[in-house]
Amino acid sequence: MDIVFISELKVDTVIGIFDWERAHRQTVILNVELGTDIRAAAEHDDISKTLNYKAVTEALYAFVSASELLLIETLAERCAAMIMTEFDVPWLRLSITKPGAMRQAKDVGVIIERGTPSASSADLADG
Repeated sequence: MDIVFISELKVDTVIGIFDWERAHRQTVILNVELGTDIRAAAEHDDISKTLNYKAVTEALYAFVSASELLLIETLAERCAAMIMTEFDVPWLRLSITKPGAMRQAKDVGVIIERGTPSASSADLADG
């Protein structure tokens, strides 16, 4: 399995349980690793044969910026489900942080992993 990743995607959204959090948009930062197989794209030098990180980034940005959720956990689950469904991703690891949410910490957040890393038949034969 290969990994396409998006690092430090900053999105302003409404997130939080307190009234003051609901009154204005806050920045969340997303990092996502997406399990895929890049060999066909590399062999043919063809974007249509790989996971298009530009398309994933744009979809993720639009989804998060339009959301108005209470919990970062809910946001993480819904982002993962959207990516896996819309882009046919079998496995992902996603982190979402809220910088400055706690005065005592640089940031807080969640990391989730969903799906199953897939090994191709060529990988199994090599292993």
